[in-house]
Amino acid sequence: ECGQYTNKSCEECLKNVTCLWCASSGRCVEYPVRRVLPRADLCELRSARWGVCWVNFEALIIAMSVVGGTILIMLGVCCCCCCCKRKSKKQVSEGFPVFSEPDKDEERAAREREKRRVRQEERRAEMKSRHDEIRRKYGTV
Repeated sequence: ECGQYTNKSCEECLKNVTCLWCASSGRCVEYPVRRVLPRADLCELRSARWGVCWVNFEALIIAMSVVGGTILIMLGVCCCCCCCKRKSKKQVSEGFPVFSEPDKDEERAAREREKRRVRQEERRAEMKSRHDEIRRKYGTV
């Protein structure tokens, strides 16, 4: 029974893990296990001690919220970093996203180089024919 430790010390009360110490009233009561937090009429949060005497429920709630929030933020940052890293690996030098395999990227780049080479040769042939036509026109051939 937790009631037998009323008006004694917090340490004596909390030796039994089912007990809750109320510092403002000096009472030792059964911890309301069906509820996460003790009711206000049982004991105020800032006066309630459970497990250890040096931490009250108010500080415990704040500390757990800060730790939980920090963990969630860290998980979010890690997820964002992983996603950004994947996206940067999937982009080609022009800055366009690529959704294909690396082998396909190389094949596509080779095809583009070949197309550019063919267009350059066509332009050279066209320029040569124009120059030849101008030379014939002015008789410098």
